[in-house]
Amino acid sequence: MIKNLFMSAISQEEKEENKGSVEFQVFSFTNKIRRLTSHLELHRKDYLSQRGLRKILGKRQRLLAYLSKKNRVRYKELISQLNIREPKTR
Repeated sequence: MIKNLFMSAISQEEKEENKGSVEFQVFSFTNKIRRLTSHLELHRKDYLSQRGLRKILGKRQRLLAYLSKKNRVRYKELISQLNIREPKTR
């Protein structure tokens, strides 16, 4: 089904070791975002899922902002690996 479309960029061994790392959290949020987006394409009026999607997007945005401040190289690698664009800065 849809779950098979999401590729695992992190190996199984790294998942067990680094569940608390920023990269793993961003990776799991990205998978949830993609899964919810495909769900919302079918069910446009599912407002609770839309709210959940917005909350996850905010969490991922805050984690990416933290990572970009702490380590810009790891941030750039993660952005390119997950194929997500950089947020606009003010």
